[in-house]
Amino acid sequence: MAGTLYLCATPIGNLEDMTFRAVRVLKEVDLIAAEDTRNSVKLLNHFDIHTPMTSYHEYNKYDKGRKLTEQLLEGKDIALITDAGTPGISDPGEELVRMCRDFGIEVTAIPGAAACITALTISGLPTRRFVFEAFLPMDKKNREGVLEILEKEQRTIVMYEAPHRLVRTLKLLAESLGDRPVSVCRELTKRHETVYESTLAKAAEYYEQNAPKGECVLVIGGISREEIEKEERNGWEKMTIEEHMEYYLCQGMEKKEAMKQTAKDRGVQKREIYNYLNKK
Repeated sequence: MAGTLYLCATPIGNLEDMTFRAVRVLKEVDLIAAEDTRNSVKLLNHFDIHTPMTSYHEYNKYDKGRKLTEQLLEGKDIALITDAGTPGISDPGEELVRMCRDFGIEVTAIPGAAACITALTISGLPTRRFVFEAFLPMDKKNREGVLEILEKEQRTIVMYEAPHRLVRTLKLLAESLGDRPVSVCRELTKRHETVYESTLAKAAEYYEQNAPKGECVLVIGGISREEIEKEERNGWEKMTIEEHMEYYLCQGMEKKEAMKQTAKDRGVQKREIYNYLNKK
């Protein structure tokens, strides 16, 4: 029988967040695949775990992934851990899980800390609906594509950023999304955990004067439906009423229905559109 791949969440700062189940599984598996064995050995030593380790990271995820799946198919149980938090979230573990699924290998998760969820819950911003974007792409074209999508995003946005890029990213977001509310969460679960609540532009100014330390999670307010409708109205109002009507008529809409939709777009009564057109 094939073995099982265990996705073991580890603490993102505070070692007391390690679960009893995670400790047990890490002791019982045949092998631990770690993003950085030098970091992970400190965690394992703290919990008196002596299971053999191997590296599995962004730069070897395909070759090492194949070797790990072979070992799993031979019947070995393997635990995957990242430097901090939950494997597979903005992490090469995603690729290993896909390989295991392709081979019919059982995959299960040992839940625990995740920086994105931790930040979201303490941000003070709406949590019912949210979208996780991890890090903005380094490639300019891809980054612009992501930002264009986020401009109309109504859900709360959660992103990661390194401290040395924080100011640049905040400025970029302010330019692209407008000056939305943001909570900058740093040093999560650690002694100096901070949540800085502000707006994107003001947060950029603040961190220009106060250099941030530690990995950052940005929780950004989504655009409201009212703001979207206002932007749409502004766009329609740049058209003449005739151009606006023609837009719908060219789509095969009946004149009466086109007047109704034009009025709705412009936030006026249909009678106003009707009266205007009859005066022409």
